[in-house]
Amino acid sequence: MKSTGFTFNLIALLLGLTHQVVSQKKTEERSRIATEMEKSVRTEMLNDWYPQAVDKEFGGYLSTFTYDFKPTGPQDKMIVTQARHTWTTAKAAERYPATAYYKSNSQHGFRFLRDVMWDKEFGGFYTLVDRKGTVKGVGNKEAYGNAFGLYALSAYYHMSHDTAALNLAKKSFGWLEKHSHDPVHKGYFQHLRRDGTPIKRDASVPSTSDLGYKDQNSSIHLLEALTELYGVWPDPLVRERLNEMLLLIRDKITSPKGNLVLFFQPDWTPVSYRDSSEAVVLKHRNLDHVSFGHDVETAYLMLEASHVLGLKNDTKTLEVGKRMVDHALATGFDKTVGGFYDQGYYFKDKPGMSIIKESKNWWSQAEGLNTLLLMANKFPNDPAQYFNNYKLLWQYCQTYLIDHEHGDWYEEGLDKDPQRKTGLKGHIWKATYHTYRALTSCVDQSRTKPSDH
Repeated sequence: MKSTGFTFNLIALLLGLTHQVVSQKKTEERSRIATEMEKSVRTEMLNDWYPQAVDKEFGGYLSTFTYDFKPTGPQDKMIVTQARHTWTTAKAAERYPATAYYKSNSQHGFRFLRDVMWDKEFGGFYTLVDRKGTVKGVGNKEAYGNAFGLYALSAYYHMSHDTAALNLAKKSFGWLEKHSHDPVHKGYFQHLRRDGTPIKRDASVPSTSDLGYKDQNSSIHLLEALTELYGVWPDPLVRERLNEMLLLIRDKITSPKGNLVLFFQPDWTPVSYRDSSEAVVLKHRNLDHVSFGHDVETAYLMLEASHVLGLKNDTKTLEVGKRMVDHALATGFDKTVGGFYDQGYYFKDKPGMSIIKESKNWWSQAEGLNTLLLMANKFPNDPAQYFNNYKLLWQYCQTYLIDHEHGDWYEEGLDKDPQRKTGLKGHIWKATYHTYRALTSCVDQSRTKPSDH
């Protein structure tokens, strides 16, 4: 009996030592990666964009740059890009106060949002203007772009305490509430005329167009914007809309499998082509596919919203968020070299998930890093191996996405799209928001102690 007891004690001691060694190794790896990420943010991202992107002649930010960061093209200005630059510089000003120009760059962006992008006659943010600020097209608006305007204003106010920014944020929220919010079926109409009238879908709209549909993408970024706004203006109606969007995304837009449905009729009937032929599915792929990047991003955004709302023990949101990440890892992650694929589909006559676009775009990998580390912190012993996949994904980004010579990230990983090495580093859909937020969040998460839930 003594011998058996001694053996058990010895085994327990060895297991404890092994666990301690493994835990110490993870801590060291987390710290090493965090150091690499912080350095990359400063020397391979922010310093390439700012203050170079500031348009001192016409206001706002230049958006289009060559692979080696030379301004190029007409430099049209979209609300999404202008807002994201304003948001990033506001956050950078708080994080790196010794670099004074981040604050002035963000103020520069705010003024452009207020003075040029905001429609002084009908309210709301224009979608697109030319470099000089002349509105392009008829001035139609989108909830998606207005969400980012609201997001930037909230962040800029948090950094600057400039009440003009908070006042415009309140006006922006009020405009969305009056024109875009659907009081019957909830959520927001994405497409709006200049005066704020929702654009309805009719027989003249091509089947491949998303005009008149509600969608996950504007919904998740409205959630994000309302989260940022509620942090600086805890108004009861803002809280109501934030909670509404969290429940809508979690319980209706996310499928039982764990992926987001992309588009919906105004009453939230899903737009699906699954019962059609493969040719028809692929023709309408922009409306109906599995977007692994949006899935992992949304898991984080839901948990962030739940946290800001102060929802204690919100096991449902954590459960759904975890399911989304597990589904993306199981069906859309390259387990050999790392990276989330761009698009997948569940064809009716094929088993499992089919990858229909193997490109690995930059923003999906950035969002993946952030959410994988979040899950690794919450579930350190989970079979999904979040931390190991986080390490693999960071190595993938270091090898195939981050341009260590010219700075910033290629638009898509070079393992699948080598031509991207000389592609544009910036354009109206590509700035610093995804990468800055993800890497700085990972650095901050690495300073907290993981705990199993």
